[in-house]
Amino acid sequence: MESFPRAAQLDALTGLLDEAVALQIMTDRAVAACGEPGPVPGQTARDCHRQSVALHRLLGRLRNIPVTDLDLVEVQRRAARLLVCQQWMVRQAVNLAFTAQPDPRIEAARLGLNGLGRPADDLLRLRDALRSQAPTRP
Repeated sequence: MESFPRAAQLDALTGLLDEAVALQIMTDRAVAACGEPGPVPGQTARDCHRQSVALHRLLGRLRNIPVTDLDLVEVQRRAARLLVCQQWMVRQAVNLAFTAQPDPRIEAARLGLNGLGRPADDLLRLRDALRSQAPTRP
């Protein structure tokens, strides 16, 4: 793998994390919709699927950024873990909302869904910390 300058690595990671933070707004809404009282509309499943696919693609792009600086490698790993966590949360929300085996415990867990929570906050903080390292531009 050919190394490229730290500033370019930082720009690539920051840009991708900007996309991830923007994406998580709709992902958060889709997960929260799975926890709304009453029957969950089929559109919610489609929204969750769309967000899951977008997260998967973003994760692939993140993993393909050629990062060599050790601190940025750790940022890349942390961001990947957070995106995987968000994917998992979407999948679990759909499983709870569209279960084939209705059960009061499953329904109680479903009604407790209210979005991505801490993983979304952590991703935002990671992006902001990375952005603070970027050199100021004219």
